[in-house]
Amino acid sequence: MAKTLLLAEIFPPRIGGSGRYVWEIYRRMPPGEFLVLTGDVPDGAAFDATCEMPVSRMPMGMRTRGLMNVGDAKRYASIVRTVRRIVRERGITQVHAGRLLFEGFAAYLVKKFTGTPYLVYIHGEDIGGTRTSRELAWMTRRVFGSASFVVASSLNTRRMLIDEWGLNDSKIRVVLPGMDADRFVPAPPDPQARDILGWSNRTVILTASRLQKRKGQDTMIRALPAIRAKFPGVLYAILGTGEEAESLRQLADELGQIEHVQFLGGASDDAMIECLQQCDLFALPNRKVGADFEGFGMVLLEAQACGKPVIAGASGGTAETMRVPETGRLVNCDGHELLAETVIELLSNPVELRAMGERARSWSLGFDWPEVAKNASAVFAEMPRCR
Repeated sequence: MAKTLLLAEIFPPRIGGSGRYVWEIYRRMPPGEFLVLTGDVPDGAAFDATCEMPVSRMPMGMRTRGLMNVGDAKRYASIVRTVRRIVRERGITQVHAGRLLFEGFAAYLVKKFTGTPYLVYIHGEDIGGTRTSRELAWMTRRVFGSASFVVASSLNTRRMLIDEWGLNDSKIRVVLPGMDADRFVPAPPDPQARDILGWSNRTVILTASRLQKRKGQDTMIRALPAIRAKFPGVLYAILGTGEEAESLRQLADELGQIEHVQFLGGASDDAMIECLQQCDLFALPNRKVGADFEGFGMVLLEAQACGKPVIAGASGGTAETMRVPETGRLVNCDGHELLAETVIELLSNPVELRAMGERARSWSLGFDWPEVAKNASAVFAEMPRCR
């Protein structure tokens, strides 16, 4: 019988960085030890039928993740009741919360009622946002105070927990994200695949991420005129969906670059891997927008695993994904000038660009998911259990 409950709203078939992170860790855990409680989503039952872990689903959506909103308060009460029932019926001895809010606060409330110890995963951007609200900051402090461990997904997040939230380092464990080295592999240029993608005879810079302000796709679009002045054949391919899609199209049109920016939309993992394999350079020009920033950037690891050099914004935890400058470059992406200069420098030296890609593949192997799961398992072994 499962003894540990993973409480995680974002879990397959939903996509997202935190969901991928917990899925890749827990699917490698010993069978029979873990039970998952996650959000009720379309196609959830079809996925659950293929999952070796028992999965329970319920409505989990919230507007604010705080307690002052009546609807969210009711949702907290519903989730806590469900978790308490699972703890009682399944003999759960510890809870793992996939994110700070709401999962971490729900685990905090469950501990108040049942004494069940919990750990909570922190991904960086989640604690940045809670500081903007007294209510959310109060809830955050309660989660941290009662947690057995706070698991940081980057060293930058660990620093924030200590410097900004005053956590004792003895309570923090760092488990860096990873990538699948067996799926994300280098491949030679494939003329047919590039033709289908519309990349024939062009130098392709790729960004694969959600279309949102902190990802910085607009910064690369602004850099394109200077880049194309040196390399007229450059195409900027954007893979992903999100709220910034229309504004990015408008910007490309306003700058006269609409024919040189390709919006690929959403894609399966297999399609994304092919894009990573066939592009020439991967860029995630992220920057901090208000309290929002890139916690780590798993896609940077995946691109390097495919043998591609990478460029990332010098914000959040992206520096931990690469060996600067051997496999990638960090650039301040608050403006576009330095980004354009860096792209031009790399494209001007194709021999070094290929060498960076070869080094990137070797570097990425240290982040293979089985190693990540082994690190996480060591943390779980330290956790106390209620009896």
